[in-house]
Amino acid sequence: MPNKLRIGLLLFPGCMPAGLFAFADLLHAANRRRGRVLFEAAYVALHAGPVNCAHGISLHAEAALGSADLDVVLVPGFWAESAEQVNAVVAGQSQLLKTLAKRLRDVQLWAYCTGVCLLAACGRLNGQGATVTWWLAQAMQAQYAEVRWQSEQNCVFNERTATASGVNGYLPIAEHLIERSVSRDVLRDITRLMVLPRPAVPHAAFQGIALIQQPDGLLRRLHGLIEQMPAEQITVKALAERLAMSERTLARKVGSETGQTVAAYARCIKLNQVGERLTLTSLPLASIGAELGFSSSSNLQRMFKALTGLTPVAYRRQFGRV
Repeated sequence: MPNKLRIGLLLFPGCMPAGLFAFADLLHAANRRRGRVLFEAAYVALHAGPVNCAHGISLHAEAALGSADLDVVLVPGFWAESAEQVNAVVAGQSQLLKTLAKRLRDVQLWAYCTGVCLLAACGRLNGQGATVTWWLAQAMQAQYAEVRWQSEQNCVFNERTATASGVNGYLPIAEHLIERSVSRDVLRDITRLMVLPRPAVPHAAFQGIALIQQPDGLLRRLHGLIEQMPAEQITVKALAERLAMSERTLARKVGSETGQTVAAYARCIKLNQVGERLTLTSLPLASIGAELGFSSSSNLQRMFKALTGLTPVAYRRQFGRV
């Protein structure tokens, strides 16, 4: 991925922008979680200026679609209750279709809900797999036979396109992007805080430990570093060297912010990663420990129980979501 992925959030008359708002929020969370700008989102349209979206909402497009410097364009859905209404909207977007088909050949196109129909109509899905909202599947298969429709799938990704079904189709696209371009841990963190309608209450030992909840710049950098390092390679000396400071300074700053030693703080972060995998996956403890760099399952089990009061098996039974 380039240093910064430039994503255009497409506005057009009658589009439903709620998914674009949520998509932009998820990218902002990923940037904040990572500590730098990985994704840059901007509202674009056929022409810069105000765009009348669905339900009487007017939004401002910052740039014209054909002239904006973009890597990706996300196409939202629009309100429709029948295939005839979809065709009417598509027919009224001839200039937009030409721009998507010809002037954006080097730009990736992602779409969800009825927005997929615009990609199909401009020919950018020809010869590729794609999905669409379930009640449009039969009509789209008949109308755009060049597309390899996979309507049983919730989301389909290709090298240059992505399609997702439903008004919340922006979510699997955003999740795929964040997991692929940042990391699985970042996606899990954001999902836990922003996506689940009723997040499970974490164990008391891990409350407030997520990186995105850390307000201090040093703690955010330290937290991210600890997550990325194998557990057995984490020492105060190694952390201090990577943060370009003395061990004494690091210990003093961590102690003043958390009330913990560096070792205890690092142990809690690594064991929080273990707890996340216990609750969100069915992986055995040995696999989790190997992935996170613990020397042995017995040591990991001992440390986990000392912190939480529960064995990994009991923890998964109480907090697991799979």
